[in-house]
Amino acid sequence: MADCLFCKIANGEIQVDLIGESTHAVAFKDIHPKQPMHFLVVPKRHFSDVAHLATDDPEALTDLVQLGVELSKKHSDGSFRLQFNTGAGAGQTVFHAHGHFMSRGVVGLD
Repeated sequence: MADCLFCKIANGEIQVDLIGESTHAVAFKDIHPKQPMHFLVVPKRHFSDVAHLATDDPEALTDLVQLGVELSKKHSDGSFRLQFNTGAGAGQTVFHAHGHFMSRGVVGLD
């Protein structure tokens, strides 16, 4: 989608400091962290939310989660919370599927 913020990040139009990348996803720090470790993992292709992603490309969803788990092990004490918001009523503000990986048991994202 031409005006999608996360599509622009995933395809390199908007530069961010990526903390990880896989075949189907990219990861970067949340700009408004809720925990000491808080990063987003977004699919490279556009999906409006996690329900759409799970239905249309379960392999990309699995890849996204695996990338987040690997990064959580690297940047925390191994504990993490994974959150997907689906729809405005659930708090979704960017309508490109993305998972929030968060932990208080942080080792560091830098």
